Amino acid sequence: MNFSKIDEELLLALDSFPELDIWTDLEKTRSLGKKMRQKIIGQTLPVEGVRHADYVLPQDDTHDLVFRVYRPDSQIVPLPALLWMHGGGYCLGAMENDDNIVRQFVKETGCIMVSVDYRLAPEFPYPFALNDCYAVLSWIADHSEELAIDRLRIAVGGVSAGAGLAASLALYVRDHSDIKLAFQFLLCPMIDDRSVTSSLYQANDAKLWNRDSNLMGWKYYLGQEKNADGKAADNTPIYAAASRATDLGNLPPAYISVGTADGFIDEDRDYAERLALHHVDVQLEIFVGGFHGFAFLVPAATIAEDARNKHYAAIRKALLPTRAA
Repeated sequence: MNFSKIDEELLLALDSFPELDIWTDLEKTRSLGKKMRQKIIGQTLPVEGVRHADYVLPQDDTHDLVFRVYRPDSQIVPLPALLWMHGGGYCLGAMENDDNIVRQFVKETGCIMVSVDYRLAPEFPYPFALNDCYAVLSWIADHSEELAIDRLRIAVGGVSAGAGLAASLALYVRDHSDIKLAFQFLLCPMIDDRSVTSSLYQANDAKLWNRDSNLMGWKYYLGQEKNADGKAADNTPIYAAASRATDLGNLPPAYISVGTADGFIDEDRDYAERLALHHVDVQLEIFVGGFHGFAFLVPAATIAEDARNKHYAAIRKALLPTRAA
């Protein structure tokens, strides 16, 4: 990776990052990721004015799907809701890891947020995660009145693989559901299993999500072998990798955010451009010097604070325009 492309504050923080090695020891990487997230949370102030309730949705005889509904303490009328999916390359992360992040979104936007503890690959490859997220989306739509959610203003969103799930969910809902999504909020989305873009080939730092990590994450999620050149098979479903979709029409408005030092910038820019070509209202926000997940991995950096403020503004504009200013 060309480190001259990375913002100076982010580059200084990178020294403290552990190396990612999901190739040889996935459980160790999961543990390191959890510890890293706890360290970041320990450096941030608690978020006041937000309450939550946990729910359990039985999926089958062996699994209870857990999700968490966050809302402002001050809520007195039905509010928009955004279904949030955490990141982690489809094989890492957990709902609990994003607790502070989601609380901050609720505080800054005034929206309800619903966070899903979806099942991870390789133990549960595609379509388990998508099915889990769709099950929660359907449940909150069906129970919107008792949850004090405005059913006409339900959105999906997430970061990295979570944003990939959100993009896939938007496609799936368009094709298979009567739910009308109001918005898709995609932060550095992981959406192309082919892993052949120029920017991803340049993403080779072991402390960041790199091309090797990407190949393995997709292998875990899709449950299939790669070809010798690293390309995925041609039969990847569009609901697994949204970049595979050729028809992007009739999708909800989208906000896509990515940094110039993120390996996903090429696939994310391409997705935004193709959404626009299909007459979908899309805003592409590019942060110069930002690496993958920088807004939450180095929250005190100036570029991270700027990114999060723009993220909050995008949600308010889409779902609560009276609070957009």
